[in-house]
Order: sequence, then C-alpha cells, then structure tokens
Amino acid sequence: MILNKFVEAISKRLNEITSLRSENEKKPDDSYVSKGDLLVQEIVFDLCKKHLPDHRLISEEFAPFDDNEWDATGSYVVLDPIDGTENFVSGLREWGVGISIYTSGEHVESCIYLPELNEIAITGHPLQKFQSRIHGLSSSLTKKDLEKLPEGFEYRIIGCSMYNMLNAVKGSYARFENVKGVSCWDVLPGLNLALEHGVRAYVDGQPYRGQILFPTQKYKILIEA
Repeated sequence: MILNKFVEAISKRLNEITSLRSENEKKPDDSYVSKGDLLVQEIVFDLCKKHLPDHRLISEEFAPFDDNEWDATGSYVVLDPIDGTENFVSGLREWGVGISIYTSGEHVESCIYLPELNEIAITGHPLQKFQSRIHGLSSSLTKKDLEKLPEGFEYRIIGCSMYNMLNAVKGSYARFENVKGVSCWDVLPGLNLALEHGVRAYVDGQPYRGQILFPTQKYKILIEA
C-alpha cells in the first residue's frame, strides 16, 4: 500500500520536523501554521507527484479553496500535514498526520500517523481494540457548551482530531463527537478507518458511506464504538 511509503518518508525526517516547532506564525483564523506543517506537506506533495501524478492534493495549508471546481468522481489526496498544530508548537506529542486517497471517486486508502506517540493506523492493517467509557470532546467547545454536558461520563479534550478519531476507532474512546464542524482533511482518515473496523460513523447526522468530502463546508461528525 502506498501510504506505507508516505509514513516511512515522514518518519525518516521526524527530527527535522520537530525541530521546526518554534518556527510558526498565526493564520487569519488565529490558528498556527509551523514550518513543520509545511515540511510534512512538501514531503507528501513530492511523493504524490512521484507515485500519484494523476491525483490532486487537497491540503489544509493550501486553503482557502475559493472558486475551485470539485468532481465527486475525481482522484484526490486529502492531507492534514499536522493536525493539532497548537499541540505541536506547544511541545506536546498529541499531534498527527492524516491522509486519505481517492481514485476515480472511490476511497482507496487512509492513514492516521501519530509520530511522537509511535502510533500508525493504515487501511488493511489490524488494530488492537479496547473498551472504554471515555467520551472525547472537541477543543472548539466553549465554556457554555461544556456546562451543558450530561454527567455520568469520563470526558477528554486533547485538541487533535487524528488522535481523537483514532482512539474512537480503537475503542479507547466510547465515542468522539465534533458538533461545531471541521474541514474534510480533519476527518476523512478517521471516518474511513471507522468503516473498515466496524465502528459507527456519522457526518452531519447521516451514516457515513465512504464518500469523499470536499473543502466546501464544515462537517459535524460522530464516531461511536
């Protein structure tokens, strides 16, 4: 599978990537982008040109995608080079790389790679499963949102969608939900891994069926073991 090559290439340059933590700036939406994000994007882009030349790269760091035309039957690589950049630039290890490949509109392969936690989930690879009572929460929730949460559950807010979604796929979380809405690159790897491993996944309240999502809107998601 091609994503093994992507993970290997990123792994080989991990020391260089993490050395760029402090070289960052704020984007218009007040989130960070670091030179580590851009290096991961460059690594993936170069591999796409070599191995997937007919695929278009959709990456968070290429946004916004104004006036773009999207083809549901097209071929794309959807990338979040560093998901959890706030964690990354703060010296935390809970950050990850997410990649999904679609060819002629069909999902081919996805991966979630958490480099500093040494966790990898790739289409076709087994995952150790767990049972949990923990509910993962999005870091976008406000204080008012948190005050409305029902009692009787264990809650976690980690600030990395790849980390949260992988935990929900493994069963380390009983569920993970983002009710505010996130971009396609934040969720496609986790959604597709959930389908593969028999975990319920929903987008905007509807069962997810493996379709590609484009950067035309924010998506509310739920993964429930």
